[in-house]
Amino acid sequence: MKHLIASTAFAAIAFVSAAQAGELWRATGFEQPESALVDAAHNRIVVSNIVGNPGAADGNGYLSLLSMDGKVIARHWVDGMDAPKGMAISGDRLYAADITKVRVVDLASGRLVETIDVPGAVFLNDMTEDSAGKVYVSDMLADTIYRIDGDRPELFVKDAQLASPNGVFADGDRLIVASWGKGINKTDFSTAEPGGLLSVDLATKKVAPLPGAQNFADLDGVIAMGETIYATAYMTGTLYSYKPGGAPTAVAQFKPGSADIGTDGQHIFVPLMGEGEVVALTLD
Repeated sequence: MKHLIASTAFAAIAFVSAAQAGELWRATGFEQPESALVDAAHNRIVVSNIVGNPGAADGNGYLSLLSMDGKVIARHWVDGMDAPKGMAISGDRLYAADITKVRVVDLASGRLVETIDVPGAVFLNDMTEDSAGKVYVSDMLADTIYRIDGDRPELFVKDAQLASPNGVFADGDRLIVASWGKGINKTDFSTAEPGGLLSVDLATKKVAPLPGAQNFADLDGVIAMGETIYATAYMTGTLYSYKPGGAPTAVAQFKPGSADIGTDGQHIFVPLMGEGEVVALTLD
């Protein structure tokens, strides 16, 4: 998620027809929707709304609920946030990154039950949960990923290789990280060098670039479906796919503003911040 749109440099990318990703539905009326997270236990999608400056603690942000077929269940499900972005679910609790804090919501009631301060946080962004129920949150402006166990935050990894980490997705024994890029300009979010895809070993915390997927775009959200990784480039609105041994491939194109994507394992849900929409995609 970013606030301003700037041009980016691209390495050689394999472009294919956007027909590879077909649109199922499009839900409208959101206010800077940044993340779309599937709540499988309740058969719904949670959408975070920033509503204003993504770095301002203004109390304007909120969460919405969508049905799996794109109908609005609750426009204002949880209020009282500032600029919520990425989210994760662990047990019966939903975690939402909110600038320098993580908000905790009871999934059954929609009640905001806790606010976790993350010491040293600058600009918390995406979140994910591992198989043990621990959640991770990226700090885009600090080259850092934090881990939260219950309500206890800790620095998980801080490494310049992360290069403004935005999207994070727990995939087995690793985190997949979508990097925005190096030399980020904090005014317009342009970069001296575009980002790419990396992995972080959950046991050793070793950061490693994914071969063939470096320096190609300022990346935002990321998910994995089987061996295929999907990532959005916010500045251009492009959705990319990547398989080991291959190169990033453009599979769908939107207006600039595609942010933290979600999945139910079959479909991809893309929040479009500039359009105030969430789009559901099916893949050939």
